Amino acid sequence: MSVELKMKKSSASADAFVNGLVKENPTFVLMLGMCPTLAVTTSAMNGLGMGLTTTVVLVLSNMLISLLRNIIPAKVRIPAFIVIIASFVTMVELLLEGFIPSLYDALGIYIPLIVVNCIILGRAEAFASKNPVIPSAFDGLGMGLGFSVALTCIGAVREILGAGELFGMRVMPEGYVPISIFVLAPGAFFVLAALTALQNKIKRTLEAKGKKAEADKIQSGCSSDCMNCSDAGCAHRFYDGKAEGTIAEAAAKAEEAPKAEEQTVEEKKEEN
Repeated sequence: MSVELKMKKSSASADAFVNGLVKENPTFVLMLGMCPTLAVTTSAMNGLGMGLTTTVVLVLSNMLISLLRNIIPAKVRIPAFIVIIASFVTMVELLLEGFIPSLYDALGIYIPLIVVNCIILGRAEAFASKNPVIPSAFDGLGMGLGFSVALTCIGAVREILGAGELFGMRVMPEGYVPISIFVLAPGAFFVLAALTALQNKIKRTLEAKGKKAEADKIQSGCSSDCMNCSDAGCAHRFYDGKAEGTIAEAAAKAEEAPKAEEQTVEEKKEEN
């Protein structure tokens, strides 16, 4: 394997990681996984625990689905993905119940509901089922850490404003009167909206300064339409030995198509 190919693989893995952590943060950009985001973020610890639990399931399921991507029949891929995800969720749930019972009790029903979290199933379908193991692992890690950061931030703001504490420790003055609405359901919507607006403001500020902001670019999977694809960092171009030839052929066909149409029109005119 050439040094250039190794560098391309490393670059693709890094892009997959940053993509989930920043560019396509599942909470603030894609708005996925809203149920646990709004329900369990009454404290920073709950948000961090939910995020890390989801991250573990994301990484493991992405890796296994990527390993089996050429074995699982296309017609039953969704049921197969769900079985794989449910197996890892069950393992994580049992480990939490055995070793971190306080977090297990705090998260409650939302641990088994990770099975139907659209972030996990979405990454399995859009990325892991089409890419090798290492990029899929980094994609799951990036998405999971992005989800963890978002939930921790929301939980921290709600805990500070609603209880005057952070990770269970008092951070506000003794005379501070907690705003109880922030530990209730409406507070989750307020904080989510405020933090989403903040990240949009930061993104627009970067754009105004002329810096490259790619948060608007949704790279949630390969459409297999290489001819019309504008993603120069597509993993298929690096890992599939036939991909570069396929892309070159598609580009050549795209260039020849207008000429062929012109010839057909001229031939019809001559016939008439």
